[in-house]
Amino acid sequence: MCLASVPPPSNRITRRGVLAGAAVLAGSAAALSAAGPAAAARPAGPAGDLVIEGGTLLDPATGEVTEDAVVVIRSGAVHSAGPRGKDDIPASVPRLDAHGHWVLPGLVDAHIHLSTVAEAREALAKGVTSARSGSTTFYQDIAVRELARRLPDRAPRLRAAGIFVTPDLGDSVLADPELAALAGLRDGVRSAEALRRVVEVNLARGADVVKTRVNERAGLPDQDPLAQVYSYEQLAEVVAAARRGGRGVLCHSYSEKGCHDAVLAGVRSLEHGVFVGERTLHEMRCRKTYFTPTLAAIAGLAESADPVLAERGRAYLPVLRQAVRAAHELGVPLAAGTDSSGGEITPIGREVELMRAAGLPALDALRTATTGAARLLGLTGIVGRLAPGYAGDAVVVSGDPLADISLLTRPVHVVRAGRLG
Repeated sequence: MCLASVPPPSNRITRRGVLAGAAVLAGSAAALSAAGPAAAARPAGPAGDLVIEGGTLLDPATGEVTEDAVVVIRSGAVHSAGPRGKDDIPASVPRLDAHGHWVLPGLVDAHIHLSTVAEAREALAKGVTSARSGSTTFYQDIAVRELARRLPDRAPRLRAAGIFVTPDLGDSVLADPELAALAGLRDGVRSAEALRRVVEVNLARGADVVKTRVNERAGLPDQDPLAQVYSYEQLAEVVAAARRGGRGVLCHSYSEKGCHDAVLAGVRSLEHGVFVGERTLHEMRCRKTYFTPTLAAIAGLAESADPVLAERGRAYLPVLRQAVRAAHELGVPLAAGTDSSGGEITPIGREVELMRAAGLPALDALRTATTGAARLLGLTGIVGRLAPGYAGDAVVVSGDPLADISLLTRPVHVVRAGRLG
């Protein structure tokens, strides 16, 4: 029996979130100064006006292509988008000449770890105008979210996950005084009370989503990604606690049993999911559970200098490609996520490229980083298209991305809320 889908995350701003944002804003001043006087002199503000003219406009929702298009952004939102018309735009409004280029909505990275101002700016420069955090160690993602609200040309709009709900919190027990008592638990964060506590602290800190796990990590050679760390009952406890706060759960997963337990527990999206099986994919389609395969992260393992990780990547990647292809054929919703972290930001276009290589048609691959990912983030009607009323976020690429999807890895221009990033 299918369960109702989890409501989209809230835009509520908490006092703690504002304070965290202020801390990152203070740090951003130093970053701007280091970038030089030209960067520091650029106008800052919540939104901008811009006309993008002469390019070929692609609408991922419909697949419609409009040549010699004009996109008018006023106060950070799309005022009009389509064939060149008679819009009375003041000459003072900045213009971006896109002749010979293609214009698309800003891209969405549904699984990324942004902990610094520099990482946020790099992600934006690579085409990510909206994102969902895959967790951070000390609530840095909540601060990045507040930075993005105040200075949108410095960071993608972000759905923050706070800290990872995992058996061993490590240094994250220091992220909030309310968590310190959990450091003394003999078995780690496993009891229903401990699981609820971590979720409740995340919600109190203003997290938009909750991140948990069912398996160990693939990126650490001494861990077994197929080893299950939480049971169905424990995952259900996390999901229930998150739902009480109106939040959905994303779940790090690899094994088929782990994937199945996570989906039955009611997670909103399955992350990685290399060995997800057909029975679980059918459940996901029924429940509208999203699949965020992070193909780029698994492909990256194959290039690791560590022989264990390299072999793991080589073995996992073809299995994951098949899972993505099967999910698409069954109608399971897919979202693009790079799982980037630690200052190594993978272009979101690379994930779209790998979706295409896994067997998705080019337009459907593009949708995993636009309209599809927007639904997962609760941003339908806000991002994923360049249409009236949508956010004034765009990427400009040098040619037709449906013919050469790799162009998305090299955006010529990135526009966030009407401002060039």
